[in-house]
Amino acid sequence: MDYFWLLLFPMHLDQKVSLKPFHTFGMEVQARYFVEPHTREEILTLLNYRSMIRMPFLILGCGSNILFTKNFNGLVIRINSKGIEYKEQDDGTVKVTAEAGENWDEFVQYCVAQGWAGLENLSLIPGTVGAAPVQDIGAYGVEVKDLVESVHFVEIDTGIERRFNREQCCFGYRDSIFKNSLKGKVIILDVTFHLHKALPGGISGTYSLKLDYGQIREELRLKNIGHPGMAEVREAVCSIRRRKLPDPVEIGNAGSFFKNPLVQNERKDHLLELYPMMPWYPEQKDKQQPGEDTENKGRVKVPAAWLIEQCGWKGYRDGDAGVHPHQSLVLVNYGNATGMQILDLMNRIISSVYSRFGITLEPEVNIL
Repeated sequence: MDYFWLLLFPMHLDQKVSLKPFHTFGMEVQARYFVEPHTREEILTLLNYRSMIRMPFLILGCGSNILFTKNFNGLVIRINSKGIEYKEQDDGTVKVTAEAGENWDEFVQYCVAQGWAGLENLSLIPGTVGAAPVQDIGAYGVEVKDLVESVHFVEIDTGIERRFNREQCCFGYRDSIFKNSLKGKVIILDVTFHLHKALPGGISGTYSLKLDYGQIREELRLKNIGHPGMAEVREAVCSIRRRKLPDPVEIGNAGSFFKNPLVQNERKDHLLELYPMMPWYPEQKDKQQPGEDTENKGRVKVPAAWLIEQCGWKGYRDGDAGVHPHQSLVLVNYGNATGMQILDLMNRIISSVYSRFGITLEPEVNIL
């Protein structure tokens, strides 16, 4: 074995580690080597040994957006750095910086408890703070790209630290520069968010709570909440998500498996002739109601869940691989499904949706 650097490595490094506890699909796969830096300093120290590591490596957070189809024959680096700092601004806003290893939902809960508005609609999304800008996570009318101030990262090959502002991150729908040209080339160290402070009589600036997406208003009505604050919105979102989405602790899954496809308006018009009840949204106006008229002459978003359900996949099960009975966007592992079985199910769904609608679904989940 020529990995002499193992003898010099300053952190605890394990060999042949089961990754089952470290990803939400819960497949029994192994990493050849596994290390878990707990501080920014340990991450930077790790990179001092990068030139000695002649093997593939994988940066892992909570593993909530990944499907392993086989063992990982390399080094898994699980980021577990913690820490939150903030600086209040004169305009009633606050800049909050969180280390990459912070649990995302715990971070959202912390911000809401401090009276900092903006992230409440993104409650209960699994993952870490460092993974949030990579995927440009979004839910219930809010996209994380609209709240990111900057992303601080280190280049793996050079050890140089850099900070990108929002524009430099090249955010797109479930996309960013970290998912494309910088994929596998950097480690995110921390993320700074621009949030709004709650003040007597309301929230600072022009910010208003986002209540018009999904079932938030109905959930608040059922709870007899007429004038909600951010804490009530967070609880409403959590209640909706718990009903619709399976808990990965109980049923293995990675949340929404597919992106909502974007189609040209001409294609949308043709499909509406065949399927008048097909829901759709303007590309950049997610809070608009399905089917509402728009002057957008480009593309529109068609819900992948609707397409999949129309093809009869909702609730489908083949052994321990299946589609969740309450949310057709979610592929699930009922216990002993392999990554290859989930991958096969994914391909069959993509094929059937294309055959019927002429639309190609794209996975949101990273497949290894």
